Amino acid sequence: MKTFKIGGVHPAENKLSAAEPIKVAELPKIAVFPVSQHIGAPAKPVVQKGDKVKVGQVIAEAGGFVSAPIHSSVSGTVQKTDTVIDASGYKKTAIYISVEGDEWEPGIDRTTNLVTLADRPELTPKDIISKVQAAGIVGMGGACFPCHVKLSPPPGSKPEWVIINAVECEPYLTADHRLMLEHPDEILVGVTLLMKAVGVDKAFIGIENNKPDAIDLMTEKAKAYHGIEVVTLKVKYPQGGEKQLIDAVVGRQVPAPPALPVSVGAILQNVGTAFAIYEAVMKNKPLFERVVTVTGKSLAHPANLMVRMGTPMSQLIDACGGLPEDTGKVIGGGPMMGKALLDTEVPICKGSSGVLIMNDKESKRCQAENCIRCGKCVGACPMGLEPYLLSALAEHHDWDACEKEDIPSCIECGSCQFTCPSHRPLLDLIRMGKSTVMGIIRQRNAK
Repeated sequence: MKTFKIGGVHPAENKLSAAEPIKVAELPKIAVFPVSQHIGAPAKPVVQKGDKVKVGQVIAEAGGFVSAPIHSSVSGTVQKTDTVIDASGYKKTAIYISVEGDEWEPGIDRTTNLVTLADRPELTPKDIISKVQAAGIVGMGGACFPCHVKLSPPPGSKPEWVIINAVECEPYLTADHRLMLEHPDEILVGVTLLMKAVGVDKAFIGIENNKPDAIDLMTEKAKAYHGIEVVTLKVKYPQGGEKQLIDAVVGRQVPAPPALPVSVGAILQNVGTAFAIYEAVMKNKPLFERVVTVTGKSLAHPANLMVRMGTPMSQLIDACGGLPEDTGKVIGGGPMMGKALLDTEVPICKGSSGVLIMNDKESKRCQAENCIRCGKCVGACPMGLEPYLLSALAEHHDWDACEKEDIPSCIECGSCQFTCPSHRPLLDLIRMGKSTVMGIIRQRNAK
């Protein structure tokens, strides 16, 4: 069974909601849309206070090529443009809409009829990419990179395969798992659209072997789609990282930046992104809702919910039984790469894969002790870095040395901190160092 070669850890899976079918979450009373829900330039608001909007209407246009438009997920009246604290803990410009009814743009196909490429032979690669761009689709595995940019590789690059990330290696999260069980054909049509968009005749869907039902279903369904192969992977975190997944599936190593996955022939997309591409191209539906896992050991009813963007996380928690009395932290995302929320009123955005309620016991950090030079963090690092060294350099603000030791290559997976017997805050320090060094590099390149 395949997996990536360097590093990795095995945290407890805790897939508490894996058997819970996707349920539609209720609409919020007020929907809040940060205009920066993706890597790149923030979107620019195109609505004003008092404007009436419908579901699927553009409310903020892309701010550049590496950007994505924002569409309203609700119908109602624009209340204001203000700021909101997002899942990162920073204030972001946002559009507030008072919800009134549920009136959709007339061009969106709301039927469940499956539409395949055989039904739309006139679609060209350019058509597909244009529809993806107009629909505001970004990578839904968490990175939120505008999808149309990935589908437009640099001159001289030659894609060989599309690789679909259906790994969902973060503990607790089950949104992608349920999506495969409930919408396999839509996902597979989305994969064929990706293949046509980038001009390849082979695609791989990587699924870890803790999802045997999804592996069996997707393998059976894929027989009807030429060139699509399901690859069973050994469970290991962080296999959902793009470099780790490429290594696991096709055995190629992506060089250090500025090299991209396409440098070794791969175009990667999340399984949720493939589903969103199907809806955008075949149903004319922009990206304004997604599946979100709401979970936790003390939560009364862990669930997978189809949620409209702009819905506050507090509403989802209430729908699953309310905040438990022993809550220690609420995490946006999973426990390894997610971040503790300052406020449960944080709105669901395009990259919101989960809401995790951790109890007092599991959320409490142990007292950090001195590094014992055991090297476990080095062995766990999937990027082949030296986390003990990078964290020490960052702690002492030695930015030149941080850059020399390749801190920008850290994928912030948290494997080092997870495995450290001295409970050192390795990831916290490296994140701080990486952010600082990347800022220095950007300033240097701008001169």
